[in-house]
Amino acid sequence: MEGLFLYLILFPVAGAFVVWASDRQAVCSGHGRWKDARDYLAMGTGVLEFAVMLVFAARGMGSWMRVPGICGLGISFCLDGFRSVYGIVAAFMWMMTLLFSREYLARERRLGRYYFFQLVTLSATMGVFLSADLFTTFIFFEIMSFTSYVWVAQEETDGALRAAETYLAVAVIGGMTLLMGLFLLYRALGTLELSELAAAAAACADKRLLYIAGGCTFVGFGAKAGAFPLHIWLPKAHPVAPAPASALLSGILTKAGIFGVLAVGCNVFLYDVEWGLFVFSIGLVTMFGGALLAVFSVDFKRTLACSSMSQIGFILLGIGMQGILGEENALAVRGTLLHMVNHSLIKLVLFMVAGVVVMNVHKLNLNDIRGFGRKKPFLKFCFLAGALGISGLPLFNGYISKTLLHECIVEGIGHASGLSGFLGMAEWIFLISGGMTLAYMTKLFVAVFVEENQDIKEQERFDGMKRYLSPVSAAAIGASAAVLPLLGLLPHLTSDAVADLGQGFMHLDGQVHPVAYFSLINLRGAVISICIGIGVYALACRRLMMDKGSNRAYKDCWPKWLDLENLLYRPVLLAVLPFMARVACRVLDSLADWVILLLRKTVFADRKIPHELPEGSGFTHLLGAALDWLRVMKRKVLKQPAPEREVSFEHRLAVQREKILETNMIIQRSLSFGLLLFYVGLVFTLIYLLYLGNI
Repeated sequence: MEGLFLYLILFPVAGAFVVWASDRQAVCSGHGRWKDARDYLAMGTGVLEFAVMLVFAARGMGSWMRVPGICGLGISFCLDGFRSVYGIVAAFMWMMTLLFSREYLARERRLGRYYFFQLVTLSATMGVFLSADLFTTFIFFEIMSFTSYVWVAQEETDGALRAAETYLAVAVIGGMTLLMGLFLLYRALGTLELSELAAAAAACADKRLLYIAGGCTFVGFGAKAGAFPLHIWLPKAHPVAPAPASALLSGILTKAGIFGVLAVGCNVFLYDVEWGLFVFSIGLVTMFGGALLAVFSVDFKRTLACSSMSQIGFILLGIGMQGILGEENALAVRGTLLHMVNHSLIKLVLFMVAGVVVMNVHKLNLNDIRGFGRKKPFLKFCFLAGALGISGLPLFNGYISKTLLHECIVEGIGHASGLSGFLGMAEWIFLISGGMTLAYMTKLFVAVFVEENQDIKEQERFDGMKRYLSPVSAAAIGASAAVLPLLGLLPHLTSDAVADLGQGFMHLDGQVHPVAYFSLINLRGAVISICIGIGVYALACRRLMMDKGSNRAYKDCWPKWLDLENLLYRPVLLAVLPFMARVACRVLDSLADWVILLLRKTVFADRKIPHELPEGSGFTHLLGAALDWLRVMKRKVLKQPAPEREVSFEHRLAVQREKILETNMIIQRSLSFGLLLFYVGLVFTLIYLLYLGNI
């Protein structure tokens, strides 16, 4: 079974090259059958990857594989419950998005490039989720970051290229910081194997070094996850990327970052309250900030992108509570895992529905797509399943995971006495963020599926669309949406089984007492969030964001200057930091010159060599001086006048000496060249005598 590790990682790469070759043939020949072959090969690769992952998860539990010699330390893989869950989720999402991509990208250019990098990114993502050590995680994590860059830049518009630039900058900075953190971890613990980190960290005396290393790894992994303040790529990348790519960026690639945060937090900082409090605080800001951005967004996909940021905050809260609660963290562990899975599946549905809107209307502003889904019941129910799930309404999957996360915060208020006040405030922020989630999802649902477009002819065109979706795309969206209520209606048979399978990765072993999800005390939190959501929708979405005129259009109320990228990152990275670097380099350069000058004036003071000769050698100098003296004495005895211009014997001898030296050098070089040629000839002669002479 170990060979299936390589299959799951290398098969998509092989498929990528075959798909690319088919696309090149389609471009060169112009025949449609090659285009069909390209699309079917890409879809077939996704289907086979999912099928093999299912078989591997069913039979290969406990498998382990190491490939030595790669990048020095080698790479290693293993399969446990958590990796099985996310391997299946990743393969399922790739399969569905590949099925949907054929129709969505039918009129797009450069499809060979898109499919190629989508399949290579699948390979890298599987490498991340199956990795058994942080070094392997890092290698595939960086490959995944660079290959997914092409998704963001696919359209090659000015907005897409700028968003891709931001995405790549965050990926590079995060990767460099992550690598630094891994260096520090390896120095402190002597290993990066996930199975050995907990014991090594417990025996480590220098906890400060661990915290520094942990902070660096959190920046690297958190940047990909979309955690504040490195979330800036999320709202920029999703509106410009193709909808299938957006589903994967939001649903899976962010979870690759969460995987890294979990791998470090649940091993290096197992039951560490300080680390848990740090992650919890970042999650709190990320959760509330993302929900606030989503409420005031008037772009369909941007709203979903900001929603992803907020839901990542919910997941980080769960990771933080694992450290705060210590060994009593069962609710936090299970809530974290289930919300990861639920968010992945929900965003798969929501972004594919957004893709249907885009490929029919080619717009994303709520005023332009208003009323598109009024007479499209299939699309309406699929979107509603995702919207209710992510809003945490009972009977849908998001309610199960959010209930566990809410209850673990309540449990922390009773157990962590020193943090009860802070956690009490965090609980209300949790409930308010959940209410804002319901508000912005209601805004999207009402705008697209309930309200009418202000342009009557446009609304008639929307209502007249009968074949707005192909059967294959409809099957992909419908099958993905059907999973969501299944996980919420039967939580003890479905969601709890998933949590049981994956909780060992976070060091939670054994049976956990069942949770009464639909008890009054658990339903109370959902009811509070629903009431808050109704209020936020009425005040923010229907009053602040709506024009008071007759058209009642949605307006963008979010101040442009609050764009963190343009407000802080670009000015600092492109102006302030380069200026400071230039000043520092100029100061250091002047300081070096001053030190050298000081040393030359003191320790290494310049002084004239007493017998320094301008030319020639000592012999030519003495002999020339003697000859010049004799010539002068001769003229005095014979009373001969001295010529106006006369070359001294000293200079003549010096010139002759230089000529002799130059001639000798030429002879030596010629001799060396001749010896080299002789050596080459000798080698060929020996080869002839040894091998050819016997023929």
